[in-house]
Amino acid sequence: MQGKDLPEQATPPVYVGIDVCKERLDIHIHPSGQRFAVINDAGGWRRLKHVLAAQPVARIVMEATSRYHRAAHRSLHAAGLAVAIVNPLRARLFAEAMGTLAKTDAVDARMLALMAERLDPAVTPPARAAVEAVQELDRARSAAIAERVALGNRHAVAANAFLRAELARRLRSLDTHIARLDAALAKTIAADPVLAARHAILCSIPGIGTVTATALIANLDEIGTLSSRQVAALAGLAPVARDSGATHGHRHIRGGRAPLRQALYMAALSAARYNPALKDLGLRLRDKGKPAKLALIAVARKLLVLANTLVAQNRLWSPLPA
Repeated sequence: MQGKDLPEQATPPVYVGIDVCKERLDIHIHPSGQRFAVINDAGGWRRLKHVLAAQPVARIVMEATSRYHRAAHRSLHAAGLAVAIVNPLRARLFAEAMGTLAKTDAVDARMLALMAERLDPAVTPPARAAVEAVQELDRARSAAIAERVALGNRHAVAANAFLRAELARRLRSLDTHIARLDAALAKTIAADPVLAARHAILCSIPGIGTVTATALIANLDEIGTLSSRQVAALAGLAPVARDSGATHGHRHIRGGRAPLRQALYMAALSAARYNPALKDLGLRLRDKGKPAKLALIAVARKLLVLANTLVAQNRLWSPLPA
């Protein structure tokens, strides 16, 4: 109307999906539908931030890719952008729920942008440099252990004398490599006050040794900040209901972080023997007729909840009074 100022229209928020691979980043901006790709390096990140600087970005969503997303994530976070890192399985299930069965880099980027708008996933701050160093060393150690097991199995059945000698030489080399990785892990953890304190707390719990404590530090940086239910679910140690109508199915564990769960399973074998409270828990469940593996998983879950509580309270484990 002439003579009157029209009210300003609010700019709609912008949601960005980024599909990550080793060489490049595929970007989709919603709701404008703008699509482009940049090289996954410092120059590409600068170009991406320049494009996003002029837009009201509410959330950026990227899939976890072990390591290819980390530098880009850190760069975007440092620029003040809200970035959420999501599980690739969750992103794929979201795409299928939206009726999208095709899977290309451009399609994945669009689905991640829509996921940012519809689900509003929580912002994920980047891990500290010390934690990332522990994670990389721990993964290298796990790979070396797996390789050693495979070589040991081949050596045990080899009949050729030359082959046995070669395999024995490689086994000795791997033993040295694993020992050096253990030393590097110990040095990296000791150099960081937060990780050193966390490692001391975890190792004070009967049943948790240096290897398990390192696995917890590497695979559960959130320890001490989560509830008992949340930490059990992250490790894949929370029972999942399978009920429908009048049918009540058996509860089973599923999902979660496999390396973390495997480390806790091995620790539970020890804790079920040497940690008095957890030993009693296992025996009570066995006396009720529960399967041995169910009792062991319960011990592993209880061990994780105990570790989470002690880290949250910043105190060492101590036995309960009689």
